[in-house]
Amino acid sequence: MNSRSRAVATGRRRRWRALIASAGVLAAGALGVAVLAANGQIRPSGRPPAAAAHHAPRPRRPVAPPVGRIGSYPVASRSILLIDRSRARLGARALPTLVRYPVVPAAAVASGKYSRGPFPLVVFAPGYLQCRSSYSSLLSSWASAGYVVAAVEFPRTHCDDPAPDEADLSNQPADMSLVITRLLAISARPDGVLAGLIDRAKIAVAGHSDGGDTAAAVASNTCCRDRRVIAAMILSGAEWPPLGGHYFPRGTPPIIFIQGSADTWNPPQASAQLYASDTAGVRFYLDLLGANHFTPYEGRRQPEPLVARVTVDFLDRYLAGQASGTSAMAADGNVAGVAVLGSRGRLPG
Repeated sequence: MNSRSRAVATGRRRRWRALIASAGVLAAGALGVAVLAANGQIRPSGRPPAAAAHHAPRPRRPVAPPVGRIGSYPVASRSILLIDRSRARLGARALPTLVRYPVVPAAAVASGKYSRGPFPLVVFAPGYLQCRSSYSSLLSSWASAGYVVAAVEFPRTHCDDPAPDEADLSNQPADMSLVITRLLAISARPDGVLAGLIDRAKIAVAGHSDGGDTAAAVASNTCCRDRRVIAAMILSGAEWPPLGGHYFPRGTPPIIFIQGSADTWNPPQASAQLYASDTAGVRFYLDLLGANHFTPYEGRRQPEPLVARVTVDFLDRYLAGQASGTSAMAADGNVAGVAVLGSRGRLPG
């Protein structure tokens, strides 16, 4: 562990303990609604009657609904408890996961205009001793724009753990990959609330603070890289040296690093180090001027709305594949006195 990374980890740990000692935080979950579509029947193959061939319209296959604009969809949620027993030395790891997903209007499904999905998937990792509910506004914004968003609660670092262990972060990248695997399996089922909702070819990871460290490892560290991930968003994150491996090998997916310039928990140098080291792929650095460690991602105060817009722009471009996302990022990420967006290895300013 280099001295800078050790200082970041030690500083975070001390501040988290001070925070928890002064105020408790409560976890919250939600159980949402489901929209079920009727199954149509496919006509058996064979030559149709002559009259039908000339007069019967060919059935139109519903298309996947569009993504990209915050507020396009109402958002529902479903709580799922995932248990991982694949790592014997760790015992059974419980991974409660709250899945937020866009609800396609029933009339659009019934008319055959749109299917219920699939939508791109974003798996989110909260920070050390942070409740996943703290990020509700940001994650709901992503879901309302047309993304399935799964927030995982890690077994040894969640906000109401009576005996937290930050060192367990080394096990969290595998937890995120397991969540991806299980959600894809659930989406592949023929029925159920989440059936057919996830596009298995469009998967991103995101995380804040220690969760950002976790997501960075899943996307770009040879120790734990998950090649199903094609985009990543690192919110005030850093390298986590105990993981080993090396960061940013060839084929690293597009990444946006977001950092408050007045953050004393995760100093800006930690995010800048990641950004500068990522020479393998497309990368961006969103500098939030005067922002601290929490406000940009928790609650609804500025710059959280700006972060929501820029991250959706990034997802639109690099997860959903919409070319317009690039220009939208430039417009939304450069606001005088609030934020500056850098790219191609150049730091803003």
